Amino acid sequence: MRRNPERRQALIDAAIEVLAKEGARGLTFRAVDAEAAVPPGTASNYFANRDDLFTQVGGRIYERLLPDEATMARSQEGAQDQARYAELMHELVDRVSAFNSGYLALLELRLESTRRPELRAVLTRRIREDIDANLSHHAASGLPGGPTSVLLLYLALNWLIVERLTLPDIFTEQEVHDLVDAAVRGSLNAGT
Repeated sequence: MRRNPERRQALIDAAIEVLAKEGARGLTFRAVDAEAAVPPGTASNYFANRDDLFTQVGGRIYERLLPDEATMARSQEGAQDQARYAELMHELVDRVSAFNSGYLALLELRLESTRRPELRAVLTRRIREDIDANLSHHAASGLPGGPTSVLLLYLALNWLIVERLTLPDIFTEQEVHDLVDAAVRGSLNAGT
């Protein structure tokens, strides 16, 4: 296996794009090579097999979905109230929706994980880490609500993002905005 980390990352990023466009069945070494604009056979030098490629992609998508340090720093600014909570959730929906190929690829990976135990293990671990990080960040933030609020928003906003990316004409941008606000209010009223 080759050891050039920049090339490996570029190939994984290309695989994300292939997954989003072609689905799991379209994720082949040849398709990744073409998407990455590298010579044929390059991907097969970096990944032992398709299972290896799937698991590498499963880890990388979350790296790209996470907020950057500046966004995290801004999340600590100002009053930590319901309005701030809603603002943060709007940022999250917009940020994740902006990486539409990554989120669509993640949906493909989730479906594929039902058939690939190694991929399921990677996604389970990675998504659980993300949930735990969100719970910890929320607990330390001073925002209203508790763990149940965080989990309800996680579930509601994930599906809102799916609707926004797969059937973008279902809701207008104003409806998306209003639904995020309603989800924040509803999660806070659901308890801690």
